[in-house]
Amino acid sequence: MRRHLLTASCMLALTAGMANAQVVLNRGNDTDPSTLDHHRTSTVAESRLMNDLYEGLVTKAADGSTIPGVAESWDISEDGLVYTFHFRDDAKWSNGEPVTASDFVYAYRRLMTPETAAPYANMLFPIANAEAIASGEAAADTLGAVAVDDKTLQITLGVATPYFLELLTHQTGLPINAASVEQYGDSFTQPGNLVTNGAYQLTSFTPNDKIVMSKNSNFHDAANVQIDTINYIPFEDRSACLRRFEAGEVQICSDVPTEQMDYLEANLSAELHVVPYLGTYYLPVKGEEGSPLRDPRVRQAISMVIDRDFIASEVWRETMLPGYSLVPPGIVNYVDGGVMLPYAEDDLLDREDAAKALLEEAGVAPGSLTVKLRFNTSENHRNTMAAVSDMLSNIGINGELEEVEGATYFTYLQQGGMYDIARAGWIGDYNDPQNFLFLFQSDVMFNYPRWTNADYDAAMDAAAVETDLAARAELLAKAETILLEEVPIIPILYYSSRALVSQSVSGYEDNLMDDHLTRWLSVN
Repeated sequence: MRRHLLTASCMLALTAGMANAQVVLNRGNDTDPSTLDHHRTSTVAESRLMNDLYEGLVTKAADGSTIPGVAESWDISEDGLVYTFHFRDDAKWSNGEPVTASDFVYAYRRLMTPETAAPYANMLFPIANAEAIASGEAAADTLGAVAVDDKTLQITLGVATPYFLELLTHQTGLPINAASVEQYGDSFTQPGNLVTNGAYQLTSFTPNDKIVMSKNSNFHDAANVQIDTINYIPFEDRSACLRRFEAGEVQICSDVPTEQMDYLEANLSAELHVVPYLGTYYLPVKGEEGSPLRDPRVRQAISMVIDRDFIASEVWRETMLPGYSLVPPGIVNYVDGGVMLPYAEDDLLDREDAAKALLEEAGVAPGSLTVKLRFNTSENHRNTMAAVSDMLSNIGINGELEEVEGATYFTYLQQGGMYDIARAGWIGDYNDPQNFLFLFQSDVMFNYPRWTNADYDAAMDAAAVETDLAARAELLAKAETILLEEVPIIPILYYSSRALVSQSVSGYEDNLMDDHLTRWLSVN
């Protein structure tokens, strides 16, 4: 009888275990986040985490399109200036409390408060008074975001912005739980403290190991969320992610080692996703005061001698395209054909001759200039900079590689750190040239070379208030023309997104913005 009972108990335990089997997804991410305070984030790797932890007024569908989020509907005034959002009744925080319009007002005011030092605050500068608040010229409570009641948020813009809804899908548009911020201060992002309203909540964060998220049972669409636990694992070494992918330990790699593209195409073609992506890979150029790099002629010479076709085909194995502009091709709201560097179609040998002439004109003798080529840890970036170094040697410039660990790399650049030539990239947060060109306005943190040009700023300011799209496109093109004449940044490649996705994962849809919220995925 006792044996019978034991067997029955075991069967019950087994059955219960099967019923409660946890579905776990191991996702490779490019790197660890520098913070989980979404007002202080800036990278694509961080945005992936935020999109699983939070939901904004609007959000992204599996195909990348913009769909209702916390707001189930909205009204837009005829002049395009006033947006009134109506919240769903079942929007809740992970602690069970309702998400209210005041949560968004609090978040947007905090985002604009200078003390927050949000690198991406300018994303929501279209909101009335936002820029004045961010510059300390106006009080936070003058922001054009008002809670009409708990379920109604009204946002007033300073100028009509055709892409405003898409802006709200960015992490700067996400809400924040005021009570937890007030209670814990900067520690509100710690596991146990962080209160989120997305499909997932934070369980643990072990730097250089993994970030664990668990399904948020209070999420309004929790019944359709198939994955119980996500382990976000940082892989600055893309080859390491590939090895664990093949071992079945990781189901998604957010990037791949491009030097192994032949192997990937031969052995993992069904799992390999290479699709167009709205982004540009470029080289900011700075140099100490008095450095020849401060001379536009020297920067132009460096740009001329870079063989973009070779880097795209041999280094990135055709997972990137040669790039001769900051604004990538195919973008909407721009002039036909875009704006390109004038030598984009010239023969490389002719460009080298022209580059040598420019250096001579600038007084830079062969062998007299040595530049450090700074990049964040990644074999793809290392190979790119090694190729650039070789190309510079063709015009008598010496290049030295300078590798920096990923978590601090962009913080250093944003804070105005000194360097000669760095590597950087920008992925469009929304489909409009302004999202690339604003980077090099004088007062923007992402202006890594700290380049200033009054005519450029004037063109961008004029575009910001121009409501005629054709006239606006001409102003933006004028700004890019100025940028490409002085090349404080040298565009060299256009992006494609590259990922490995296990065939056991369903719901992964390729899209131009490379958005893949875990709530849409499942593991078979």
